[in-house]
Amino acid sequence: MNNLAQVGHTLAILGASGHGKVVAEAALAAGWEAVEFYDRAWPGKQQVGRWAIIGDDVALLSALDRLDGVVVAIGNNQIRLNLLKQLHQAGVRVVSILHPMACISGSAIVGGGTVALAGAIVNADAVIGSGAILNTACSVDHDCILGEAVHISPGAHLAGDVQVGDRSWIGIGASVRQGVLIGSSVIVGAGAAVVSDIADGLTVVGVPARPMVAGYT
Repeated sequence: MNNLAQVGHTLAILGASGHGKVVAEAALAAGWEAVEFYDRAWPGKQQVGRWAIIGDDVALLSALDRLDGVVVAIGNNQIRLNLLKQLHQAGVRVVSILHPMACISGSAIVGGGTVALAGAIVNADAVIGSGAILNTACSVDHDCILGEAVHISPGAHLAGDVQVGDRSWIGIGASVRQGVLIGSSVIVGAGAAVVSDIADGLTVVGVPARPMVAGYT
């Protein structure tokens, strides 16, 4: 598996939110000794759960000499991707966080900056693009290909040979049939069952999943 998560003493988490708290606990479970939070809402926001927010993204860049890695913990796929690119351009060591209760196949490829939370499963020869969120108890089966900054929500399941384009979001409890192609910037609604290909930019809901239309309730 490429880009295996590494651990060190101090991890910076960019994004002080509920998702950030989950990432912090996953990082500590994976062996990081300490985490520090940074968020653009600082100094107006100074606390997230039991952690203080140290500063904003500018402060993070000034603290790199004492940090062992940085992860972006922001749920919005486009914002997360933009920040990852900025960090890479600045030469920041962006790391992946793989919870010890995640199960990642040794033949899978996982891009940098990915977060895999407890119970997430990635099976044989899957390819996960950079900056993915593999949320609690989701599964990505054999030979799936995920683009950059994809979010697979808690309890969502992709059958084998599924492809998901950049910045797409598979909602909580959704399922995707084998061999389906999902485009970029797609939103799959909670509990949806995707049984056919989805074009770029669509929001689909229901069983079977269909594009939302004006007036849908």
